[in-house]
Amino acid sequence: MLNEKQEKFSQAYVLHRNATEAAKAAGYAEASAYNQGYRLLQSQEVIDRVHELEQQLETDVNVIEEIENQYEFAKANGHTNSAIKALELLSRIRGANSDTGLSMDKDTLETAIVGCLNVLGEEKVVQLLSKCDFADNIFEEYGSEEEDETKKEG
Repeated sequence: MLNEKQEKFSQAYVLHRNATEAAKAAGYAEASAYNQGYRLLQSQEVIDRVHELEQQLETDVNVIEEIENQYEFAKANGHTNSAIKALELLSRIRGANSDTGLSMDKDTLETAIVGCLNVLGEEKVVQLLSKCDFADNIFEEYGSEEEDETKKEG
C-alpha cells in the first residue's frame, strides 16, 4: 500500500509525465526531487498505481484537437516556444505509430517543412542552415542574389 507522498507522486506523474516535477508536487524537497522521482519509478507498486490512474482518466476534451488548436494559435501569434511545446506534446500523444504506413509525397513534405520553418523564424532557420554540410553554397548563392537585386534597384 502506498503512503501519502507516493500516492501524490503517482497522481502528479500521470499529469506531468516527469518524475522530478511529480516528486516536487508530491512534497519532496526540490534538491532531492530528481533522485526521489527516479527511485519512486523503480517501485512496482508505484508503477502499478500510475497505470491504474491512467486507466481511470476520462475526459470530454478531444486532447489532440485541443493541442492542435493551441499550436495553430501559438504559430499565428509568433509564440515559437509554445508552438514547439505543442508539437512535442502531439508527437508524444501520437507516439511512434503515427507515421507507420504513412507515405508522404514531396509537396506534402515541403509544406510541412515550410510550416516548421515559419514557426522557428528567420534567425533560427539561418542558424540551423549554417550547420548543414552545404551551408557555404547556400549562403554564397543567397548573398550573390541579394547583390544582384541591390544592383537592379540602384
